[in-house]
Amino acid sequence: MLELSNILTPLAGEIGVGGIGGFLAGWALKKAAKMVAVIIGMAFLGLQYLAYKDIIAIDYGALQNWANELVGQASGTQSLLVDFIAHAPFGAAAIGGFYLGLQRG
Repeated sequence: MLELSNILTPLAGEIGVGGIGGFLAGWALKKAAKMVAVIIGMAFLGLQYLAYKDIIAIDYGALQNWANELVGQASGTQSLLVDFIAHAPFGAAAIGGFYLGLQRG
């Protein structure tokens, strides 16, 4: 017969590592996303200024097509996320930690 401690000890380790890892990943992602947003925003403002001064011409149709292609490529990560969540104890703790990391970051 299996003892309860033989089951709970590895489970607690997985939950702890998953939670801490998820928290750190969420925190880092939020910090990185803020930096990327500032860089993209400044680049966009710079391009808009140059277009306003008639130094450059922006093809908004091509820009929209490029953005749609990027979004389409990102949809392939859904199967990776499903596989990650399928590992219940680690995945649940990691998602919870990730959420907390995004909130605290």
